[in-house]
Amino acid sequence: MLLDLVFVMGAYLFGSVSSAVVTCRLMGLPDPRSQGSGNPGATNVLRTGTRSAAAITLLGDVLKGLAPVVLADWAGVGAPVLGAVAAAAVVGHMYPVFFGFKGGKGVATTLGVLLGLSWVLGALWGVTWLVVAALTRYSSLSALVATGLTPLYSYWLVKTPALVATTLVIAVLVIWRHRSNISNLLHGRESRIGQRL
Repeated sequence: MLLDLVFVMGAYLFGSVSSAVVTCRLMGLPDPRSQGSGNPGATNVLRTGTRSAAAITLLGDVLKGLAPVVLADWAGVGAPVLGAVAAAAVVGHMYPVFFGFKGGKGVATTLGVLLGLSWVLGALWGVTWLVVAALTRYSSLSALVATGLTPLYSYWLVKTPALVATTLVIAVLVIWRHRSNISNLLHGRESRIGQRL
C-alpha cells in the first residue's frame, strides 16, 4: 500500500514539473505563461518561441506521462494503481504544485501515459491527432478528438475496466481544460498550428 502511494504521489510530482517553463528559462525565452495563449505547453512554445524549444517541451511532457507508468508497471502494481499513476501524472501537469496549480492542458502528457499503458493505444491516439491536424490545422481540435476517442480505443484494446475508466477520467479532464478552446472553435477564433499570436 505504501509503495502504491509512493508511485501515485511520485507521478503527480513528476507531472508537476513544467517542461515548457523550464525549457524556456534554460533557453532564454519568455515565460510561455505570459505569452500567446498563456498555456505552458508545446503548441504555445512553438507559437511564441522556437521549434527546438517546442520539441524539447513536447518530449519532456510526453516523458512525464510515460516514465511513471512504465516504472509502476515494471514494479508490478495492479491495474487500479497503474490507472491512478497515469491519472496522477496528467493531473500534475494540469494542476502543478510547483507552479501555483496553474498548468497546461495535458495533451502531450496524456500521450505519454497512453504509450505507457499500451504502445498501440498511444499510436492510435497519435494517428488520430495527426489525421485531424492534417485536415483542420487545429491542435486543440486534434487533441479533443484523439482524447475523446481514447476510452473507445481502450475498451477495444486494453479491456481492463480500471484502465478503461482511467482513460475516461483523463478524457474528461482534457476536455474540461480545453473549454476555452472549444468556445474559440465554435466562434471561429481558434489559432491554427504554426500561427503566431
